Amino acid sequence: MLLAKLPRFIYRQTSVRCLSGVSPFYIVNEYPKSGGTWLSKMLSSALDVADGRYYPIPFVPSVTQGHYLKSWGMKNVVVLWRDGRDVMVSWYHYCAFKNGLGNSLVVDTVRRDLGERDYENVKEHLSDFIQYAFSKQKHPNFSWSDFVRAWYDKPGVIYVKYEDLKDNCAKEIQRLSYEFTGKKISDSRAEEIEEIFSFERMSGRRPGQEAKNNFLRKGVVGDWKRYFDEKSCSLFEKYAGPELRLLGYE
Repeated sequence: MLLAKLPRFIYRQTSVRCLSGVSPFYIVNEYPKSGGTWLSKMLSSALDVADGRYYPIPFVPSVTQGHYLKSWGMKNVVVLWRDGRDVMVSWYHYCAFKNGLGNSLVVDTVRRDLGERDYENVKEHLSDFIQYAFSKQKHPNFSWSDFVRAWYDKPGVIYVKYEDLKDNCAKEIQRLSYEFTGKKISDSRAEEIEEIFSFERMSGRRPGQEAKNNFLRKGVVGDWKRYFDEKSCSLFEKYAGPELRLLGYE
């Protein structure tokens, strides 16, 4: 098929913006490290459609995932929010440590831009990373606050919070499935999906057991309190305080 022969980036953009209402594609849109991979896997199972997270399947109903700032042409979208402070901690680890899942270019770029330092000392260097993430980063070329402002309260878009998924995953999966299709999956099926895609099952570790070089690093809520010092708090407030409050996190 001609569409599938397009360069990967152009194919993805063309698919999600022109075909999301046709195939349909169900689009999980998030700022990086908000839990999109987890949600995508659960949704593809709940909706009984293909998993096309990184490479949408032409004209095949599937769940695809991405980090999109602009909404033009996109339908069947669920936006996944997460406390931006937890995002910064998780994003720091993704950008500072290679995990073997395709983040090498990001790590090389960030380490070149920020210079040599002891990246293991997260608390000491997190404020510099926050400054970088809101003003200079290249991948993606927009910040967490940009993403919130662009997607907040858009008609026709479904919303879910990472924290609500952690608190009552089965209930949220049932809600999302119903909002997308008008059909409710059973309690037992929703609970089965929650168990299959739990952090413990997917990572082999309990939530809170950290693996810095793993894409599934820790799987907890509120980890920012461990790493944010006064400077980090001040910088985050400067760049994203209004957006944090807009989403009800502060």
